[in-house]
Amino acid sequence: MPSSLPDIDRAIAEGHIARARSLLGEAEGQAGDVASLQALAERYIQLGLFREADALYRTALKLAPHDAGLLYNAATAAVALGNMAEAERWLDRVITLRPGDYDAYYNRATLRRWREDDNHIEAMEALLKAGIPDRKGAVQLFYALAKEYEDLGKPEQSFGHLRRGANLRASMMRYDVRQDVETMAKIAAVFTPHSRHTPATDSGSYDTDPATLSATHATSAPHPATPENQGKPVFIVGLPRTGTTLVDRILSSHSEVASLGEISDLASAIVRLAGPVRGRMELIEKSAEIDFVSLSKQYARSTSERGLGAPVLIDKTPANFLYLGIIARAMPHARIIHLKRHPLDACYAIYKTLFRMGYPYSYRLDQLAEYYIAYDRLMAHWHNVMPGQILDLQYENLVQHTEAEVGNLLKYCGLSWEDAVLSFHENTSPSATASAAQVRRPLYSSSIGRWREHADDLAPLIERLVSAGIALEGAPS
Repeated sequence: MPSSLPDIDRAIAEGHIARARSLLGEAEGQAGDVASLQALAERYIQLGLFREADALYRTALKLAPHDAGLLYNAATAAVALGNMAEAERWLDRVITLRPGDYDAYYNRATLRRWREDDNHIEAMEALLKAGIPDRKGAVQLFYALAKEYEDLGKPEQSFGHLRRGANLRASMMRYDVRQDVETMAKIAAVFTPHSRHTPATDSGSYDTDPATLSATHATSAPHPATPENQGKPVFIVGLPRTGTTLVDRILSSHSEVASLGEISDLASAIVRLAGPVRGRMELIEKSAEIDFVSLSKQYARSTSERGLGAPVLIDKTPANFLYLGIIARAMPHARIIHLKRHPLDACYAIYKTLFRMGYPYSYRLDQLAEYYIAYDRLMAHWHNVMPGQILDLQYENLVQHTEAEVGNLLKYCGLSWEDAVLSFHENTSPSATASAAQVRRPLYSSSIGRWREHADDLAPLIERLVSAGIALEGAPS
């Protein structure tokens, strides 16, 4: 195993991306065994460098072509790079070599749409009937079956398996949505229009508007979409499964734009600058008083060191909606794009996804409702204290009026029109989100209104959202 692994991990943790990449490059020359190659590939994946990881996995497969774990990891990189057919072949081999690798069943189910004459439902139902020794494996099979039944147009069977999988997953977690609700309320209480702080004024690559006064907004007017604003970061935020990846792919198809993907650079820098805290409430309070000049510089350094070299860089981390007050303070000319989707389509899409990590609220409809309500209130707060600084983009409008919406999006980001943005599905850059397979397809509208197939099953969610005043067009009254 390369001796530099601890140094690599430390560099990644501290946001020194260029050093981490340099150390990884040096370590490759020392990696001659499968374990070392895999260890380095995993670090590349942490940095979003899937092509580098893919190359190492392929080298390792020459040494160990029948290693199921290696094949699984190689398939993960292949999915991010859009090599779906190859990923499917590798996952088929994983299941042949290691039939109890239920995660492989779920990952395979997400790769494409399945047909009546081409699916794995019978085999997976037989596995469930025979009994799954571990609960995690059962969860993965339930979600895989839900996906394949949905593809076959069988909503009742799909939701039945989905409910069983979600309930089982929730039973394995210790999560209380009230903590997240309280967190979002605390953020709104700390970042208010009445807070008077001095914004970042020496941020190097970020300009500052002298009108910036409060903790949470840079100006009271929209940023002018002018060429001089290019080179500033673009943040795409919102809930998962609302079209954030789609917009990321559209924008990053432009010749002047590159995507950083979903990264932790901003959150990590905030935690470092806030210093030791006793809990999340203290972290929120201290985050309003951090050195915003340092934050903007640290963020600019770590993102630029990823080596993408484009004048415009997209940070597509949905949960950054929690940090919009901080973003406005540290990077007042950043573009912020907030994806919105019909609340029930958004919630159903979240509920039916087995996330690799994060989003613990997604497995119970009551918790999902409470989280959505808190998110909706926080976004309303940001619009109140940051008027004109956030571009709301409705997913349904983007799908149905693509060219017009994309034109407005480019204008907001200070970018000229390029036809390539409408061919986003041909974009060869990596995508490692839950939508990695969908964004390799041309735009489709079949997901709009999908919640209607499950209106009865979603009734508790609908009732709670309605009671909170969330507008639900088309929902039963």
